[in-house]
Amino acid sequence: MSDQSLCDRRFVLATDLDGTFLGGAEADRAALYDWIEANRDTVGLIFVTGRDPEFIGELCASGVPWPEYVVGDVGTTIAKVSPSQGIEPIAELEREIAEIWGDAGGDVRAKLEGQPGLQLQPTEFRYRVSYDMDPQSFDPSVKLVVEELGHDWLISADQYFDVLPKGVSKGPSLRRLIAHLGVQEERVLAAGDTLNDLSMLVAGLPAVAVGGSEPALLAALDGQDHVHRAEAIGAAGILEAISALKMHDLEILTDG
Repeated sequence: MSDQSLCDRRFVLATDLDGTFLGGAEADRAALYDWIEANRDTVGLIFVTGRDPEFIGELCASGVPWPEYVVGDVGTTIAKVSPSQGIEPIAELEREIAEIWGDAGGDVRAKLEGQPGLQLQPTEFRYRVSYDMDPQSFDPSVKLVVEELGHDWLISADQYFDVLPKGVSKGPSLRRLIAHLGVQEERVLAAGDTLNDLSMLVAGLPAVAVGGSEPALLAALDGQDHVHRAEAIGAAGILEAISALKMHDLEILTDG
C-alpha cells in the first residue's frame, strides 16, 4: 500500500463489500484487485460497509487489497487502516456520531426485545444495534418505535434491520472522511448494491449501482441520473463504471 496521501491520488474507489467489491465471478474480482494493487500510486481505496473492523481485518489478511480507510458499521465507524497498525478509529470524525448515539444501545435492545421478525445480531457494535430480519414475520410498526426513540432505522437486502444514530449513514460519513482528507469529490467513485448504500450513491459523488443490485435500491435511484447502473455483476460492475465514467485507465500493469 502506497504512503502517498489519498488527496494526491488520481482516483479513489469507495466501495461496499458484500455483493459489490466481493461480488461477481472470481476472475472479475481478481482483475479488479490486481488492477488496484498495480496502480496504488494513483488509486486509493476506501471500504464503505456494514461490516465491523474485525471482519475487515480478517478479510484483508486473506488476500483482499487493504484499504487506506474504512467507513464501517453502516457509517458509524470512520477509521484509518494499515496492515501493521490495524484499524484505528479517527476520533475527531467519530466524535459527533458518539455524541448523537450516547448510551442508546441498551435502551434500543430493551425496546425491541421480542419484536417479531427480528433476531439481535451477537456483535455489540459501538454506535448501532443490528438485527437479522425475517421479512415474513417482521412488524413494520417497529419503525415508529425506533423513530420515537430519536434514531434512524435502515432495512437492507430485505434481511437486515439496523438502528442508527439520527442522520448517520454511509453517505454522510463518507463525505465527512473525504472532506477531512482533502480529496476532491469528483475523483471518488461510490459503489454499492443494496439499500444501505443508497445514502452514499446519492451523496453527489460519481456513483455506480453494480449489476445484480437490490431491486429496491434501483427503484430508489429513479431520477438519480449521475448514478451509473452497471450491467456487469459485482467487481466487474465497478470496472465497467470506472471505464464508462472515464475516471482512470484500466490497463493492468504486468512485469516484463
